[in-house]
Amino acid sequence: MSAVEINKDTWLKWFESMLLMRKFEEKTGQLYGQQKIRGFCHLYIGQEAVVAGAISAMQKGDSMITTYRDHAHALALGVSADSIMAEMYGKATGCSKGKGGSMHMFSKEHNFYGGHAIVGGQIPLGAGVAFAEKYKGTDNVNICYMGDGAVRQGALNETFNMAMLWKLPVIFVCENNGYAMGTSVQRTTNMTDIYKIGLGFDMPCAPVDGMDPVAVHNAMDEAIQRARKGEGPTFLEMRTYRYRGHSMSDPAKYRTKEELEDYKAKDPVELARETILKEKYADQAWIEEVEAKVKATVDQAVKFAEESPWPDASELYKDVYMTENYPYVMD
Repeated sequence: MSAVEINKDTWLKWFESMLLMRKFEEKTGQLYGQQKIRGFCHLYIGQEAVVAGAISAMQKGDSMITTYRDHAHALALGVSADSIMAEMYGKATGCSKGKGGSMHMFSKEHNFYGGHAIVGGQIPLGAGVAFAEKYKGTDNVNICYMGDGAVRQGALNETFNMAMLWKLPVIFVCENNGYAMGTSVQRTTNMTDIYKIGLGFDMPCAPVDGMDPVAVHNAMDEAIQRARKGEGPTFLEMRTYRYRGHSMSDPAKYRTKEELEDYKAKDPVELARETILKEKYADQAWIEEVEAKVKATVDQAVKFAEESPWPDASELYKDVYMTENYPYVMD
């Protein structure tokens, strides 16, 4: 039995949240092409349901940690579009003071413990966050995301072993979009059912349709309930798809146009739009109102980033050590 019911309000929130993720990422791609955003940049277009379905199953106090494809996770947790866009611009008003950029966002206020550029580097960190929650005696849960390429890292095996041994309240989520950078899952492993990795640790595990927010919500809800009861972690393989390349520099020539179109027919944003209209949760006027609201939010985020100041050079020496005026830092 789901602890969090899916109803009209859920669908309305999913649509607005996923549409914001989509439009924010589309604008990010445009700005990157204009060289307003520099460095590496990885878009989340197509994978929105994996985050939206998780958020609806979470409670205040729960946290997320993820990879460098992290803009949507931050948005869904409530980090403002203004501060995320400013961060990608490298501005002082960014959520990481302009020091993290696209791949290293962080917000303690929103329990978002970052995008992490080291492949698989966030997996043991997610377990560490969960260990802290268990140590403090809370019932909070950490959602730890990774890509299909990261599951080949040794850190995953070590972390899974300890997480099961200590029954940590962590949900490990593999966002399997089919390609680790440009390499298909079929070329990297004999076992393409990634969720089965959990079986080696006696960890509850399952495949999930990552294009459907309902499927994601129900799987996450069950896993979160188990974790809150002290029954330990779950490993979920969210089978999803990204409509753009691995990063902005990737033309994605390793896949066919037919494959891309097949997945676009399962677009989670359009699924939400169609469901809302079909079930009469809202009318076309409401849809258009949300579209206008989202466009205004994204436009405002760009304006905020453009007008924000650059960090002062003195910021280079801040947020490096816990101790202020660390004696070994020299001008």
